[in-house]
Order: sequence, then structure tokens, then C-alpha cells
Amino acid sequence: MTYNRPASAEAGKAAEQEAERYLTAQGLTVRDRNYRCKAGEIDLVMTDGNALVFVEVRLRRHNGFASAAETVDFRKQQKLIRAAQHYLQRTGLTDRVACRFDVVAFDPRRAAGAPITWLKDAFSAI
Repeated sequence: MTYNRPASAEAGKAAEQEAERYLTAQGLTVRDRNYRCKAGEIDLVMTDGNALVFVEVRLRRHNGFASAAETVDFRKQQKLIRAAQHYLQRTGLTDRVACRFDVVAFDPRRAAGAPITWLKDAFSAI
């Protein structure tokens, strides 16, 4: 018996790969992908100069009440912050690096030619 990933998981993986290509073209460097811990998951961990960047990739397949970027609500932000803290502790980077949280969003209207939405420093851990 083989396990087939749901179409939404495949679309999410493709969005993460496209986000990685886009951010790499903008000068960021990949450090880690799909970092998982008890606190949650970080889609991409990248560096931008001296800054460590935790990237959340969001994909909306249908028009709804909120854009893809708007779905990164307070609760999701808190999970990302806790996962980032875990990452920093695990890698020994706790107090030695500047960090930021970015969101890369893909909305249904993008098929009509809208660019990728990249929100630098989308929220703060403070």
C-alpha cells in the first residue's frame, strides 16, 4: 500500500520551493528547510546579510475572507516565535544574531500575474 500526499500538501510544498527560489534570487541564503519541533514548524530559515530570517510560506487556493498573508494571525505568530526560540537554542545562536520574521504569500489572484507577496519583518517577537 502506498501513501499519496493530499493535493494541498503537494501545492504547499511547491509554494515553499517557489518562495525559496524567489528569496534566493533576492539575495537570501538557505540555512534550513521545514524545521520541526514540539512548538511548531518553520518553513524556511534563511540568512539575509547578518540577519537570521524565519520565513512562513502561506498559500491560499481559494478566495476567502482573508488574504494568504492575513492568515498568519496572532496565534500562528506565537507558534512561529516559539519554534524560532527552539531553533536558536538548538543551534547555539541564542544571543548572537539579529532575527526577523518574514511571510511569503501566494493568493489565487496571483494566477492573473500578480507578484509574490513578500512581507519583510512581518511581525516582531517583542
